[in-house]
Amino acid sequence: MPHVIVKMYPGRSADTIEQLAQAITRDVVAIAGCAEKSVSVALEEVPPEKWAAEVYLPDIQGQADNLIKKPGYDPFS
Repeated sequence: MPHVIVKMYPGRSADTIEQLAQAITRDVVAIAGCAEKSVSVALEEVPPEKWAAEVYLPDIQGQADNLIKKPGYDPFS
């Protein structure tokens, strides 16, 4: 605990992904007060043409009660 899943479009370099995972880990440790060894970070790359169906509908609209930071876009508008 905690486990963070990041979903984003493909195309970032391995170095960028590693930097992102390190930054997320640092912030989770600092803010949640847990040990670094307790943090895991996963990345799921989702192509733009699948984003609405595979991420927006199930994870954003479908989990609205659990959303802490809502996006500023709606792919259906």
